Amino acid sequence: MANAEVTIGSYRDPDGFVFETAEGLFRQINHSYASTYRHLVASNLYQELTNAQLLIPHVATDVPAFTPDGWLVIQPQRIPFISYPYEWCFSQLKDAALLTLQLQQKALAHGMSLKDASAYNVQFLHGKPVFIDTLSFALYEEGQPWPAYRQFCEHFLVPLALMAHTDIRLHRLLLSNLEGIPLQLGSKLLPWHTCMSFGLLMHVHLHAKAQVKYTGQESGSKNKQKAMSRNALLQLLDSLTATVKSLSWSPDKTLWADYYQHTNYQDGAMRHKEQTVEQLLLKAGPEIVWDLGANTGRFSQIATKMGAQVVAMDFDIGSTEIHYLRIKEEKNTAVLPLVIDLTQPSPAIGWLNKERESIFARPKPDLVMALALVHHLAISHNLPVSYLASFFAGLANHLLIEFVPKSDSQVQRLLASRKDIFTGYTQAAFEEEFSRFFQIEEKHPLQGTERTLYLMRKR
Repeated sequence: MANAEVTIGSYRDPDGFVFETAEGLFRQINHSYASTYRHLVASNLYQELTNAQLLIPHVATDVPAFTPDGWLVIQPQRIPFISYPYEWCFSQLKDAALLTLQLQQKALAHGMSLKDASAYNVQFLHGKPVFIDTLSFALYEEGQPWPAYRQFCEHFLVPLALMAHTDIRLHRLLLSNLEGIPLQLGSKLLPWHTCMSFGLLMHVHLHAKAQVKYTGQESGSKNKQKAMSRNALLQLLDSLTATVKSLSWSPDKTLWADYYQHTNYQDGAMRHKEQTVEQLLLKAGPEIVWDLGANTGRFSQIATKMGAQVVAMDFDIGSTEIHYLRIKEEKNTAVLPLVIDLTQPSPAIGWLNKERESIFARPKPDLVMALALVHHLAISHNLPVSYLASFFAGLANHLLIEFVPKSDSQVQRLLASRKDIFTGYTQAAFEEEFSRFFQIEEKHPLQGTERTLYLMRKR
């Protein structure tokens, strides 16, 4: 097929793959999956899951197969912005885990089972997790154990347990372990008291020991897996569900989760800032916004009220956790909060460095908001203002940005424990460097502060 490109991240499944043409995104289903696909539809499982918005819907097409073993080409609903587990906060990963277990339970009721439980099969759409891999459903055979049990534990349960019981920052292990955090590693890193939890004892610690024993026996005759009745499998799923639900983490101890309780804005100044941001967003009229340094989403919410879809990024997982829980409570379907450190952004990784995209290779926004951010990048991370201007110019045509001078109390906090070597960090230099890439359309000093808001358009 001319001008078609296979999505590298879908190479793992012999039953089909995703490819893209000028007409859109498609998934080829191979002959090897034809009977299973018919059962997925005839059993009403597909309809039940899509009606409940648990599985991404698709339509069958007459698009020709990409390869000779193709049987059917379907066109799934496209996810506007793909994100990855190492970019999610604790509750996002937890909700994705519970979705996966819910799907497995529903599949069993229709004579099917998930053949894999990869966290990468889940995306966030309209504020909620949704399963995207239609071909993950296999026919269930009585007595068969759940083949995705270990994968579920390594992709979901182990990282959640480490985040809850050891250190929230261990979610970054998912970035260097695309196949999930190994059971043995998770068992070693978890504190001893987690053995007192029946769920963690069984599904992590004893599971890890059993895996070591099983691996040591592989060189001999092939080991047969023990049969597992349907009732036993349902009990396993109930135990996993209870264990995941029991895990919790409080975001109130991270560095920036309580930022707005300690900001130097007075109420009147904050209202003026909010009104000015709303006014400038109205003028720019963006459909897609990236809110960089979004914190708990105060200004992301303003952008959604103006009709924009927002990807809200912050390096602080506590702030992102609060933000995600808030949009769940408010049922705000227009925001995707993510844990992104702009100084160490999500790289292109996986096979050929193409399996998982860099954050900057994904669909770009119409407008970037960078409120109370530039001084952190310039002072805390020594980034020259010229670098920042070039960086923002590569992201969007419109930029809504705040300049915070050295005299501001928040900048003084950053300088309190270090020498001021930032002679180039001035408002004049800021305007000069950004004017190389942008035309300054509006400039608004913020009442009650020494800060300034700018609306810029790329030249």
